[in-house]
Amino acid sequence: MPLRSLAGAAALIVSSLAPSAIPCVSAEAPRDLNAPFEVAATLGTAPNFVGITNWFNSAPLDIASLRGKVVLVDFWTYGCVNCVNTLPHVTALYEKYKDRGLVVVGVHTPEFPFERSAGNVQAALKRHGITYPVAQDNDSRTWDAYRNQYWPAQYVIDQSGRIVLHHDGEGQYEQIDRTIARLLSANS
Repeated sequence: MPLRSLAGAAALIVSSLAPSAIPCVSAEAPRDLNAPFEVAATLGTAPNFVGITNWFNSAPLDIASLRGKVVLVDFWTYGCVNCVNTLPHVTALYEKYKDRGLVVVGVHTPEFPFERSAGNVQAALKRHGITYPVAQDNDSRTWDAYRNQYWPAQYVIDQSGRIVLHHDGEGQYEQIDRTIARLLSANS
């Protein structure tokens, strides 16, 4: 193949891949990559915890019984590096606000078969010092009820049971903290 044809073929391949491989170079409208929050008022009332196979660090919980409290629901799985990176922040929020009315509920939804083991989840809780309630969502029923799509994902639920903030991925820890603090202050 002549060099000119090879260069032309390479240019064609690169131009066809670029829209999907390079952020903001696609047919999609650009989005603010520094604003991963979604004000979730359109999601309405937080769904209940359904299809839970095990509860760790707590008796079974339900959203209705948590009314009057601020709730942080954290979807995670112990085999996800991004999830593990968020755990120190989630546990710090729990320690900081648990006596003021924050309830953290980790929803462990496995991505891989080995993450379905209750023993493995229990070992991960111990390894990461997690003492807040964790629901094992092996069949992704709570995941589906929240229409969740990513690990990790955090949902902040106000005292009325409405989702007021949704964040996917790592980061934005200060904004999550401020939202929780604001909700707790409104209640005092």
